[in-house]
Amino acid sequence: MEYCLLSLTPVLTNYYRSVRGGSSGAVRALAMLLSQLPEDVLYHILSYLDYKSLSRLCQVCKTIYHFVNRDAVWRTIAKEFLNTGITRSGTDIYPHIPLKDRVKIAQNWYDGVCKRAIPLKWKTKLLPWLQMDRDTLFLSQAADIGAYHLRQDSGRLQHKPFEIYSGHEGDVCRFVLTDSHLISGGSDGKILVHSRRRNMSMELSGHNQEVNCLDSKDGLIISGSRDRTTRIWTLTSSCPRDTIPMYDRVWSVAISPTLSSFVTGTACCENLSPLRIWDVKRSECVCSLGTQFRRGAGVLDMVFESPFQLFTCGYDTFIRLWDLRLPRKCVMEWEEPHDSALYCIQTDGNHMIASGSSYYGVVRLWDKRQTECLQFFQLSTDPVSSPVYCLRFSSSHLYAALATTLHSLDFSQNPVYIR
Repeated sequence: MEYCLLSLTPVLTNYYRSVRGGSSGAVRALAMLLSQLPEDVLYHILSYLDYKSLSRLCQVCKTIYHFVNRDAVWRTIAKEFLNTGITRSGTDIYPHIPLKDRVKIAQNWYDGVCKRAIPLKWKTKLLPWLQMDRDTLFLSQAADIGAYHLRQDSGRLQHKPFEIYSGHEGDVCRFVLTDSHLISGGSDGKILVHSRRRNMSMELSGHNQEVNCLDSKDGLIISGSRDRTTRIWTLTSSCPRDTIPMYDRVWSVAISPTLSSFVTGTACCENLSPLRIWDVKRSECVCSLGTQFRRGAGVLDMVFESPFQLFTCGYDTFIRLWDLRLPRKCVMEWEEPHDSALYCIQTDGNHMIASGSSYYGVVRLWDKRQTECLQFFQLSTDPVSSPVYCLRFSSSHLYAALATTLHSLDFSQNPVYIR
């Protein structure tokens, strides 16, 4: 292969010049030559081209078109773009969507090109929460959680839910999804475990105040409450396996992908670190994250991106990245430029972070490789502003829940076609 590539150097040089100079005849001739090469050699050659050159090349002939449209050709390029579904570890989150299409849409995410819509409105001010699972959006409204179909062609939301999960006597505060269950925590202090396959549910009782947060993985459930406790549960019992006194209100929890530990985020109203790591088996604190926090700088949301990487946000207006192998200091941070609390975050597993702010329904997109905000969208148009209580995104759409509205940003609209 090395000899073959060396012999092709003059050809590739001419091809590069022809692409840059717009010589269509030369491009076609060289493309025909490339189509006769062994596939492994051609893959190697195409790995040196940028996305614009690849897009031009695939317009030359059908043979090259079908080859260049393969995901393997675009994989290296896609890993450098925002929200293409290729994670830092190499996992493909959206294997059913061609990578070439995702790279095109990724340019709109970077440039902030999207179509805005308000799929749902309601009159009473709520604290809604969202989750997404493939083509279904789950939205909590008061004591119920509705499951809405998302149209695959447009990402639009059907106006009526096809299923409703209920049972709480008060508002739903948070809920999570697993492959088999929907688990919700409410202001009534209850945790409900709903089966997604059968019409049945189980109640977990233990907290005596609202359940502010919970997480679940592989049959393990961690909940945090305003009653200043964190509780460990399993799906085999309605009683908590362990109760951990926190001496502060618990706003957020997250289970490590290894299932051996979990992290709690508190209101930071006591002389304790708001971020602490706990061992699941021993129910003991392993260590605290960080050393200096302002009083009241509570942690409202957190996301594990790997067993060692944790993103957090909250009242101190920062998004922080923690390396759990170096817990004393965060390794990176991004500051909300208008000094607003950050209610929620989500990452694409690679370069992008989306955050929801406490004022005027502001959603921000961040590139982890930059310190400044990349794009922002002000969703609230009411005289009284609303926080973004939760947001979720797919490869082409972002959904944000405010006090009285659900907003959508469609980044597949008017895609930037490369010629």
